[in-house]
Amino acid sequence: MTGRERIEAAFSREGAAQLPAVICYENVFLRDHWSEFTACPWWYLHMPDADRQRAWTRDLVAALGQDWFHMFPWTSLEEQEFGTIEVSDEGVFRIDTRSGRREEIRPPRPGGWTAASLESVPLEDLPCTFEAIEASIPDPDGGDIRALEDRRRVAEALMREFGGALWPYRHVSGPLWKTYDLWGFAGMMTMIAQRPDLVHFAGERFLALARRNVREAAGHGAGGVWIEDCFMDMLSPRAFAELNVPYVRRLIDAIRAAGLKSIYYFCGNPRGKWDLILSLGMDAVAFEEGKKGFANHIDEIVERVAGRCVVLGNLDAVGVLRDGDEDGLREAIRRQVAAGRRNGSRFILSLGSPPTADTPVERVRLYCDLAHELGAA
Repeated sequence: MTGRERIEAAFSREGAAQLPAVICYENVFLRDHWSEFTACPWWYLHMPDADRQRAWTRDLVAALGQDWFHMFPWTSLEEQEFGTIEVSDEGVFRIDTRSGRREEIRPPRPGGWTAASLESVPLEDLPCTFEAIEASIPDPDGGDIRALEDRRRVAEALMREFGGALWPYRHVSGPLWKTYDLWGFAGMMTMIAQRPDLVHFAGERFLALARRNVREAAGHGAGGVWIEDCFMDMLSPRAFAELNVPYVRRLIDAIRAAGLKSIYYFCGNPRGKWDLILSLGMDAVAFEEGKKGFANHIDEIVERVAGRCVVLGNLDAVGVLRDGDEDGLREAIRRQVAAGRRNGSRFILSLGSPPTADTPVERVRLYCDLAHELGAA
């Protein structure tokens, strides 16, 4: 079976005889491991050019052996509608074609954010009126026609080369989690506690943007959409129910209406929110592996889901994938497979979080190969 056939079987009523294997968050893997799996320049990722995108995707597919591929937007839908990339002896620059503004972009930093990027913005400087929020969140009906056409051409080229063998999918953020981009952590939590009216207003706007992304993903030939929801374990069940659940449900409805499958990823501890999460109506659910003082055992997840949807595995990306030996990795995969069979083989072997920056590419490939071996009926 091809990877695409494995994943499509996992979403079927009968389940998959040969369980598929994937990693989550390819964008993090690319950031941390770019030079390890491809000789392509890092700035290829920023260019909506079919030949360049196919080149590094080809290397990634060969290196990992997983069953899906992430259909990146190839330029940011919100920030790069009017941008182009210029490479010179001075560096790599993003050019705003409207203003001519020239901004240098630098290679991805393995391991993620710098300390400066995590600094809080004073609350008084955040957009905290309806007018300011509306001005800060892009118009979902806007967009540069040329940029949209560039993305379509890249998508068509990737689908021709990879879409028959691998299952294409796209990322979106949950509307409430997306407010982190608007307000930062402290601001988001303050608004949730003090100004739920503004949170609802921002949620509607971000939901409209997410729906636009879903429509574009469907037009590009995606098979599904991964919905990321972070920091939701820090909310009370009441706040989660009032400020998040209605928007995620409507997003899932939009994904289904577009003919795509939805995968809902809840990052963190689901304690106190299990019923709310499982009421969302997603086609598949994914959870982080247990860490940071909580446990997320795959056996409990499968027991709670009880066949209502597909389950993605949550193999420990640190204690097992990075730090364990091959026998430990093999045994952990066996436990995941056994749990998946109890969910009627409606199961996709996955990691609970991205491979770390110091996890070798070869180790990730070993996980995929073992998962295919042990997940075969």
